[in-house]
Amino acid sequence: MEIVQATLAMMAACIVFAVLARTIRVPYAVILVIGGMAAALIPGLPAPHLDPDFALAFFLPPLLQVSAYRTDWRAFRQDLRPILALALGAVLFTTLCIAVAARWLLPDLPWAAAIALGAIVAPPDAVAAGAVLRKLRLPRRMVTVLEGESLINDASSLVVYRLAVAAFALGGVHPLEAAASFLVLAAGGVAIGYAVGRVTIWMIGRLHDSLLETCVGFLAGYAAYMLADAAGVSGVLGVVACGMVLGVRQHAVFSARTRQDGRAVWAFVEFVLNSLVFILIGLQLNAILGRLAGDDGWALARAALLLSAVLIVSRFVWVFGTDWLSRLADGLRDARDEASRPAAKAGPDPASGPGSRRRPQPSSRHVAVIAWAGMRGVVSLAAAIGLPEDFPQRDLIVFLAFTAILATLVLQGTSLEWVIRRLGIEEPALRGLPPQEAAARRVLSDAMLEELERRAGDPLEGAIAADLVSEYRDKAGVYHRVAAHGGAAAELQARLALRLAAVRAGRDRLLHHFREGEMDASLLSDLEGELDAEEIRLRRLLGGAG
Repeated sequence: MEIVQATLAMMAACIVFAVLARTIRVPYAVILVIGGMAAALIPGLPAPHLDPDFALAFFLPPLLQVSAYRTDWRAFRQDLRPILALALGAVLFTTLCIAVAARWLLPDLPWAAAIALGAIVAPPDAVAAGAVLRKLRLPRRMVTVLEGESLINDASSLVVYRLAVAAFALGGVHPLEAAASFLVLAAGGVAIGYAVGRVTIWMIGRLHDSLLETCVGFLAGYAAYMLADAAGVSGVLGVVACGMVLGVRQHAVFSARTRQDGRAVWAFVEFVLNSLVFILIGLQLNAILGRLAGDDGWALARAALLLSAVLIVSRFVWVFGTDWLSRLADGLRDARDEASRPAAKAGPDPASGPGSRRRPQPSSRHVAVIAWAGMRGVVSLAAAIGLPEDFPQRDLIVFLAFTAILATLVLQGTSLEWVIRRLGIEEPALRGLPPQEAAARRVLSDAMLEELERRAGDPLEGAIAADLVSEYRDKAGVYHRVAAHGGAAAELQARLALRLAAVRAGRDRLLHHFREGEMDASLLSDLEGELDAEEIRLRRLLGGAG
């Protein structure tokens, strides 16, 4: 009973802290950690003990799965080079920098422990930056790179983390063996995750029940993680591969109801798990500090401060260094192509034309924001908690990891929005629908209209289809005018506002009939669900149109 009460109390505290964070415009992860630290000072409040294996197996799979599920894989492939440079290169570079700095500051720390510390704090977490990024109109490519980095860097850092833990257990690992193990762990995890994803898709396609389909999709990430872990390969990459399969196939296999229900379920799960991890580490910090009471406090503070600085600076060095090398490589390639072209055919570089596959280089302001968006978050916290109990200087590593994470959250998290606005990279607010959405809605309305016009000649349903044609032709005309030149924006907004007013009137009438006893609660729930879905759609469009 105590664990139930403690869990419910923490969830209630998470809600209070999240509201406070929104009120004072601070990333809620910062408030959760500080709130957990403050709560740990309450006399008589027991410090929760988290089993390391439980921490990784319970918190990570759903959080990684939902990130993979939401990833735009076409945009991901287009920006694969910068994503891999951050997700693999930056992780390894940061791990090395932190390990070397930790060994220099703390000579008694074994290399395995130093590398584990580096792998724990290496991966930035897009969840930690999400609250800021969602409030701003950033270039889509920048968001894709940050989200793609967060998806893969968790896997790469945790594979290095796992190798470091294994090196401690085995007394050392040869570099070639470590590289081979890295490839085996990665390939095995991807294979198992892909297989679990395909089996999940097969099951969902045959259940025909949105509740069961949502449950199966939720359990798939845990299944991929546990099967991969039991096979001795990367459970993290297994979850990512499983989430990727579900995300790619969701549009063809999942029903509309399943997709709608899944969004609500995953939003709740994501908030609860993220919040619990942050508040749990805050609650445990005082116990960790108590176990470190015999150490030199100034030496610990100096090490924590310097390692946090190395963590932030190393990302800047890598991001700006790889950007400079990428520009240099593109410049050399352009010069080589220019020299190899005959003089008679000299002209614009085909590599920069509209059919080119080369992505334009981001500006230095965009690079600076990517470098500054290096907040560490839930994956690093779970990995720190997940260290084995007998790992050398475990409490010291958890403390250093926690302080580094807190430093990035407080310093970078609270200033990221200011940096973005100061650099002026926000995209201007569009009046009316964004061009891409307007064009997509024109295509959608055209397809609906063509189908109704085709069926208007049917002897059985032709009269009904003909009645609907005028309505859909009118809707298609509005979207054609909006997509063509931005016109009819006021007309569209008025139409949406009228539809929203009609939905509200319909709901009021339904509630009146329900109170009069003319319908039961089940029917009211079904009809109100339809109205809610329509109201959500209209409100979203009104936001874009206004």
